[in-house]
Amino acid sequence: MCVITTIPASLNFFKGQLAYLNETFDVTAISSCKEQLVEIGQREGIKVYYIPMKREISLWKDMIGLLRFIGYFIKTRPYIVHGNTPKGALLSMVAAKLTGVPRRIYMCHGLRYQGANGYTKKLLILMEKITCKCATEILCVSNGLKAQLVRDDICNEKKSKVVLNGSANGINITYYDKHNLGEIGKWREKLGFDKDDFIFTFVGRVVRDKGINEMAYAFNKLSHQHPNNIHLIVVGPEENSLNPISNETRKILSENRCVHMYGRQNDVRPYMMISNVFILPSYREGFGLVLMEAGALGVPCITTNIIGCAEIIKDGLNGKIVPPRDREALYETMKWFYEHRDNEVKEMAAKARPMIIERYEQHKVWEALLKEYASL
Repeated sequence: MCVITTIPASLNFFKGQLAYLNETFDVTAISSCKEQLVEIGQREGIKVYYIPMKREISLWKDMIGLLRFIGYFIKTRPYIVHGNTPKGALLSMVAAKLTGVPRRIYMCHGLRYQGANGYTKKLLILMEKITCKCATEILCVSNGLKAQLVRDDICNEKKSKVVLNGSANGINITYYDKHNLGEIGKWREKLGFDKDDFIFTFVGRVVRDKGINEMAYAFNKLSHQHPNNIHLIVVGPEENSLNPISNETRKILSENRCVHMYGRQNDVRPYMMISNVFILPSYREGFGLVLMEAGALGVPCITTNIIGCAEIIKDGLNGKIVPPRDREALYETMKWFYEHRDNEVKEMAAKARPMIIERYEQHKVWEALLKEYASL
């Protein structure tokens, strides 16, 4: 069984699961960036194979990558090829089809073409269609993602499915348990916040499609009304080359004293745990993994009514859902959370972790996926 991603970091979608599957299958992970790939292989106890790939479209390099996949599959004759991420999935599914690999699984984590326009969007849709055409099975990480693939005529409904309640790896409920991280008050003190501060937190790439422009506007408006005890934590790298935030947003994030930029962090749990509300106002997601992580830490969420996110967050129970790209609706919802922090928000927080455990506990997801793969 070969598991493919374009870059090794994406193999962390399956952290722990690869070792689990390796007890039943002979698993090999294929990706680019040899050094990182070897580290993941050692961590999971699996074999790895290096094939250079680029996330951006490059006809010449993509053809070389395709030929390398073909050569590897001819040599090793895998029974199952499991493709993930747009480029890795496209090259591996086409190569597996051409070399007669019996079972070709495409796991769809999201639809990249939803954030594109014009010629680029048409090309990304074509890539998605080719990937699905070459696959024998399509596993979607959410029901909304499966429905969108069918609506956009990317694949037919019979060929695609969602295992259990969705997600690629479930959630490690022990790792994401605030009781194993120490007292919230001590973490707040360590990070420079008072016990009575009301904290909104965002974790992810600081780019336009994550709804950063809308979030910055809404928080800036709210913080000017309550300047003394309201804060926004932003954890994640800013990417200026693709999908950059606006200059107005960049100014707010740098000048508003209630905004705290922490950049990329190896462990995001403390920043999530000390928050009163987690925010993901994204335009597009396949699943919204960070919502699951925040929920497991007992934090209610604000997110947008898009694929994946609206399945994890149940409006009014463990958070609230707003329309994407609507900064006024986001402001009103953030304001509501602040004004109802002593009653309704605490009730949502109490429901957050049990709702995640019930649907996405990691070993339940692993067992369901193993059963699916074994049936092939």
